[in-house]
This record gives sequence, C-alpha cells and structure tokens, in this order.
Amino acid sequence: MNEGLVIKSTGSWYTVEDENGNTYECKIKGKFRIEGIRNTNPVAVGDRVGFTLQNVSADQNIAQVGLITTIHERKNYIIRRSINLSKQAHIIAANIDQAVLVVTMQYPVTTTTFIDRYLASAEAYRIPVMIVFNKADRYNENETEEMDLLMQIYRNIGYKCLKTSAKEGTGIDALKEALKDKTNVINGHSGVGKSTLINLIQPGLNLKTMEVSNSHKTGKHTTTHSQLFKLDFGGYIIDTPGIKAFGVLEMEPWEISHYFVEIFKFSEHCQYNNCSHTHEPGCAVKEAVENYQIAPSRFRSYLGLLEKDDKHRPAF
Repeated sequence: MNEGLVIKSTGSWYTVEDENGNTYECKIKGKFRIEGIRNTNPVAVGDRVGFTLQNVSADQNIAQVGLITTIHERKNYIIRRSINLSKQAHIIAANIDQAVLVVTMQYPVTTTTFIDRYLASAEAYRIPVMIVFNKADRYNENETEEMDLLMQIYRNIGYKCLKTSAKEGTGIDALKEALKDKTNVINGHSGVGKSTLINLIQPGLNLKTMEVSNSHKTGKHTTTHSQLFKLDFGGYIIDTPGIKAFGVLEMEPWEISHYFVEIFKFSEHCQYNNCSHTHEPGCAVKEAVENYQIAPSRFRSYLGLLEKDDKHRPAF
C-alpha cells in the first residue's frame, strides 16, 4: 500500500504525490461514502490517501496507474453546492491549514460585509484566516486611516492581518513567512492583486485560473477542478476555480452567531439562551455594540446574514 497527497482533481482522475515527490495518476476503487456528507466527489485536493499501483498495457501513455483504496480522516474541508444537485455538496479542498483573504480599500472596493461573510464561513469550516490588505501604496490619507482601523478591528477579534504592496514589495517577506509550511487557500475579489502577490512569492508559478476563479459576477461556475501547488520555501497554495468565497450549506439562523467570534463570546451573558440579538431584552451583544466592544460593521454583517433574502447569504 502506498500513501500520498492528492494534488490535482479533474473529475474521474486524481494526481497523487507520494512522500518522495513521485506523482501517479489514480482512480477510485468502488464508491466511497463520507459519513455526514452528501457529496458528488469523495476524494478532493488535499486529501491523504492510500493507493495501490497497477501496470497498464504498453500502448497507453501511463506506465502505471493508481487505485485509491482508502481516504484518511480529514481535519476540515470546504464545499460548494453541486452544479446539478442542489442538495449535494462538491468538496473543493481538504485539510487546509490557512485561508488567505486578499482585500483592497479601493481598486476595487472590498466591503466589510464580504469580509465578514468570508470569516463566518471559514469559522464554520474550522479554518484559520489571515487577511491581507493589499495595494497599500495606492491609498490616500483617509483610505489609509480606514485600512488601519479595519486591521485593528480584525486583530482585536483575533485574526492575523498583514499590509502588503506588490508594487513596492511591502510585506512580501512577511507573507511568505505566514504561508510557509502550511496548506493555504487564497481568495478575494478579482483585481485585488492575488496573482501578482503569488507571482512575487513564487516566481514562475503562474496560476492562470486564479483571476478567473474569483471574477464571476453571475455566480456561475466554469469548472470544478482544483489543484495544489508546492511552494519552494515550504507549503502549498490551493487553486480552487469557480468559487468567490466558501459556500455554507444549510446554515441555520441560530448557528450564525457562533461564527462571529466576538458575538458568540458576549452572547454567553445574554438574558436568554436562544437570544437572536435583534429584539430581546437583556441582550449583552447589543449592549457590547453600543459600547463599541463589538464593531458596528460586524454586527451589521451578522444581521445581514440573518435575513432570508439570498443576497444576504455567502456566495456559492
């Protein structure tokens, strides 16, 4: 039995890398069922798997193919709804150490609503997030002050924040250090500079799909393929085509506050255990907002996620 890491998924075939750096094209043996997940693909990029090798006929290009027989337990995974089956999940990637959200104050604007929905989604998947505030060289005095204020808000909550400028090289070494020896998934709106940053930290990687992955204005997906790329200085970057942020499936209203770290903390002191933090008396969360212990922008994002309208839900 061989052991390896799934570094690429193209639907029916999976590229698996063993501990010696050798890669094998593999298929799945039979059908896997992952308990608790109604999924369209049982194996995902980032999975640790066991596989056996089989010889194939000489007239084929592949000398040996692998047969994946076991999938090791995942520490986490991210999903989106299947394109054709809305009640099933498509697993985008597994065993992620860190999500990196690249944001900009201008060129284009990344709203706090988008940031907060992303953070809530990552909390739901138990994935740590680092927020990278890019294009720091392009902002005027007011925009710089706003950026510094936002960084302080998210640092106070417990999120790591980093200021970068691809043009001036600011924060690039710190970004490399933060990615080192981790499996990282990187997201952000189209135009925030993800590809430029990646090319700076790993010259020649050239993730052609990175911009496409995050530029869909219509919410449609052009591909379900994912790939994991090795960093020379240690660690990996996962390219996940077709998603703008994490997809959260069937998140109940009562769960949402659990994924806003500071709101969940203050909710322990609410008068009612099932407080929604909207209209109930004795709400410690609303009191914390009034006292600026919880940022008003964060509370507005929480209220937006409580709304039934689809526009207030995280992007799939």
